[in-house]
Amino acid sequence: MTDQRATLLFPDARSARDALTFAERAARIGDDGLHLLAAEGVLTMTAPALLPRSILDRTPFVLALRSLAVDPELACDLTVEALEATADPHRVALPDRAIAPGWAAVPLPREGWTHTRTVAAGVLDEVAQRGIRAVAQAIPERPGLDAVQKVRAAVWGEPEPELGDLPRGTAFAATAFGLIGEADESARILVSGRWVRIALRRGHVLLRGPAAAGLTPVRRTGRQA
Repeated sequence: MTDQRATLLFPDARSARDALTFAERAARIGDDGLHLLAAEGVLTMTAPALLPRSILDRTPFVLALRSLAVDPELACDLTVEALEATADPHRVALPDRAIAPGWAAVPLPREGWTHTRTVAAGVLDEVAQRGIRAVAQAIPERPGLDAVQKVRAAVWGEPEPELGDLPRGTAFAATAFGLIGEADESARILVSGRWVRIALRRGHVLLRGPAAAGLTPVRRTGRQA
């Protein structure tokens, strides 16, 4: 029987495997999906590493991004729950339906990035491993979802001096999505408006900072005492 599923066609089997691996990592981290944007021979995959679940949640908004070469005729812009291997090592199958999570609708800056500093990739991994141990030690036995989220928010939302006070969750994203190659690689840290990007050879970590507040003083109204 011929496989009738929609597929992504890659120029080589290694790229197809990389896409599957990224999707598998995203699924292990959470069930928030994977965004696929393909145009002009490039497939950009984006998935959340950490997401706040409420207004009071201190969990940082952190995404992981990976770009791969793909069939130049492919054009897509959708979010899916998973990707699947096919009998053809150059093709990856899409699910029957797309999803529409709120995070995927957040626009990412395409330009205006300013390089601010660099950090060793090995430092990112060390910070991530310390955080993973801290989360494991802090979670109680038989925790509920709220307890787990509270611990993760406290650990991954904490500013890390070794990363220029970026939240530790940025290091978690780099490690969890396999973006760190050699420990001595220099990761570039760039800024565009509210966004911070950690650029590595295998991909990028994107952090959305808090909205700017207090840009103008509050003007008192009414009769003053």
